[in-house]
Amino acid sequence: MQNYRSEAHRIRYFVFDLLCYENRDTTCLPLVDRRALLRKLKCQSPRIQFLDFFETSTANMVAAARQQGLEGVIAKRKDSLYQPGRRTGAWVKYRINRGQEFVIGGYFPGPHGFDSIIMGYYEGNNLRYVARTRNGFVPASRRQVFSKLKHLVTPECPFVNLPETKKSRFGEALNAEKMKKAVWLKPVIVAQIEFLEWTDADHLRHSKFVGLREDKDPRSVVKEHA
Repeated sequence: MQNYRSEAHRIRYFVFDLLCYENRDTTCLPLVDRRALLRKLKCQSPRIQFLDFFETSTANMVAAARQQGLEGVIAKRKDSLYQPGRRTGAWVKYRINRGQEFVIGGYFPGPHGFDSIIMGYYEGNNLRYVARTRNGFVPASRRQVFSKLKHLVTPECPFVNLPETKKSRFGEALNAEKMKKAVWLKPVIVAQIEFLEWTDADHLRHSKFVGLREDKDPRSVVKEHA
């Protein structure tokens, strides 16, 4: 929906549940019955589409979603009622992240050594900044990672595309003012990172630290395309 003004003709409204049918409250019916009523509805607009559902194993569904590059899977108990405002455990949301290695080129100071790491990938001989993340760490892992980073401090920023001058929709722009608080590192440590997607600015959305890759040559870390 973020680019709806430029791509309004591509917007589709997907319907997956029915809470009222012919002025009758259906929230007290099991999901399978609500969906049976949903299939009776007629709609002339091609922009409104009814979602089908699948009864299959978790592994098969996640594998199919990952293969198609989908964001995730939502699963519901077919006998569940609709209980607004309550977390009943009758449905689950499973987000499918992408992932690859990135080179750590700096950090922002914080508890247990750092608040977030600054990372990127190589394009030829140039290290390009893509994200900073604080997600995925616990105090113990912060101390462990910081023990690897604190000896690599350097006065020079290793990223060729910093500082950034354009404003960012998602707030990840690293401008000259923010860079004053950063500690730069020799780019020799590689981290495994999970993330939701690449943005138009060639940054990561919703990135999360998974672990260090001490078996990986930092110069071999390039952008992986889906």
